[in-house]
Amino acid sequence: MHSQHTASLPQTFLRWSSSSSLSSASALKKTQLHDLHVAHNAKMAPFAGFSMPLVYADLSHAESHHWTRNKASLFDVSHMVQHHIRGPGALDFLMKVTPSSLNLLHDNRSTLSCFLDQETGGMVDDTVITRLGPESFYVVTNAGRRKEDLEFLEKEIEAFRQAHDPSSRESVINWSILDNRALVAFQGPASASILQSLITPGEASIDSDLSSLHFGQCRSLHLNFLDGSHTPSRLLISRTGYTGEDGFEISIPTDNDSQLPMKVSELFLSHPDVRLAGLAARDSLRLEAGMCLYGYDITPAQTPPTAGLGWLVGKDRRDPSSPSSIFNGASVILPQLSSPATTLTERRVGLTIEAGAPAREGAPIVDVADGSTQIGVVTSGLPSPTLGGMNIAMGYVKQGLHKKGTEVGVLVRKKVRKATVTSMPFVPTKFYKG
Repeated sequence: MHSQHTASLPQTFLRWSSSSSLSSASALKKTQLHDLHVAHNAKMAPFAGFSMPLVYADLSHAESHHWTRNKASLFDVSHMVQHHIRGPGALDFLMKVTPSSLNLLHDNRSTLSCFLDQETGGMVDDTVITRLGPESFYVVTNAGRRKEDLEFLEKEIEAFRQAHDPSSRESVINWSILDNRALVAFQGPASASILQSLITPGEASIDSDLSSLHFGQCRSLHLNFLDGSHTPSRLLISRTGYTGEDGFEISIPTDNDSQLPMKVSELFLSHPDVRLAGLAARDSLRLEAGMCLYGYDITPAQTPPTAGLGWLVGKDRRDPSSPSSIFNGASVILPQLSSPATTLTERRVGLTIEAGAPAREGAPIVDVADGSTQIGVVTSGLPSPTLGGMNIAMGYVKQGLHKKGTEVGVLVRKKVRKATVTSMPFVPTKFYKG
């Protein structure tokens, strides 16, 4: 249906764009930066109910990928859902629905986490949670899981309110969806120096110096426009990302200026080392970095330990005798952490695959000895631009076959291709830690 826009793009986006919306393009939602994409001749396609840019006319997918690894790229990720959860019950609530040690998270710090199903311990969605204050949390979730996440949060918050203070609902926990904020990701080795040059001079130096802002930390800062004015509101700038490079995600309010996301994006693009990048480059960059795409590499069927994300479970939350071990799915997840060999049936792994057609999502992983016995499935795969086109993939294999160096086969176009289980990331990450 969208082949004219997606013929050269990763299979992930072919499948997602064709399945995420069967309605006309006019029914798709648009981000605050839609006009910017059109002005830059983006190839647009449906993605999680939005019209989103896949690639732009000035750079091919591979060129955009390399640009991000070498300079700086700006991604529109405003389709993602931004939440604010606050109130005296906010911490306890988030500690119930996630396995993270949010009680140990300092203000202006963030962590990757996940919402967990109460019964199965399966991951409802993965999320980044930032602690803005003692009772204030900024939460970002996936656009493709918006309906499921909102239903999950509504149900869990209502149960939490009933259990804690049913007569005073709003005072316990207050949840709002920040649809009035855009979100951009500014990624690449040049991102910090470029962003630093745009931060308003005259602010307290300790705040405006990005060299003291490490991966997983955030600040609210003004940016300076080229005419000497500055943003009417502070922007929430988090040193994080989904590419494996140093970079930032910037939440842009529109309360005082509906055009602020456009103005900020154009400010970044005024620098010669900055280009727009779309979802195609985002997918290949995140796969090289060993990062999961929800709906493919992780689903409600996987618990954190199954998905190789056991580290999301805080160390102080693993003792079943401790009160802090009470969280959704703990009765399933904690035994998996302590006895994986006897409790897990499959594991997420990285694969490098011999030359030839790349293994895409859904390709069977088979026993290399007989070439037919299925032992797993590929969930993401593509030729790695950074590694000269080497075929890389991630997927799930049976417990016991997940060890690094294990030889397996992948069935691609009815031919078994040799593959090797490898550690991830495929390309070393470059997160800034000072």
